[in-house]
Amino acid sequence: MDGCVTEQELLQLARQGQDAAWEALVHQHQEPIFRLAYLLLGDPDDAQDIAQDAFIRAYQALERFDAQRPLRPWLLRIVSNLARNRRRSIGRYLAAMTRFSQENPDAYRTYDKPFEDEESAALWQAIQKLKHHAREVIYLRYFLEMTEAEMAGVLGVAQGTVKSRLHRALKELRIVVESEYAFLRE
Repeated sequence: MDGCVTEQELLQLARQGQDAAWEALVHQHQEPIFRLAYLLLGDPDDAQDIAQDAFIRAYQALERFDAQRPLRPWLLRIVSNLARNRRRSIGRYLAAMTRFSQENPDAYRTYDKPFEDEESAALWQAIQKLKHHAREVIYLRYFLEMTEAEMAGVLGVAQGTVKSRLHRALKELRIVVESEYAFLRE
């Protein structure tokens, strides 16, 4: 598609059944969609599945989408909901596996992925200790570099709520860093 076509025009063309328009929209948004799914799930294969499912669901619901609004927050909200559902089903699976591993302690061992440096690994571990909602706002703001307005669209809350959630998340992160990763305090 021509680079001068707006997102609204692409949406209209996609609604009319022009596959190239939908492909252009997918291409524009596939990186942040995958990144959020990966950040929320921590597994590239699961993230890819969620990203693909999000685009399929978005395409199926395209007629209901308000084309005057930006597409990215809507897509990210779909990803967030799908990832939440995946985590729930994974949680049930892990509970069953935990029961099994308690009965068979040597059956499974886990290994951490290496990081480039100790600070990155420690910061990632600190973020992982936060509650899901805190991790999610940190991912959106600092990993996907979204504005508060974009975050509000993704989370389906008011912009002021985003500010307060981000403030609380950073406060919680500071507490974790100060108590468990003091060498990161800079």
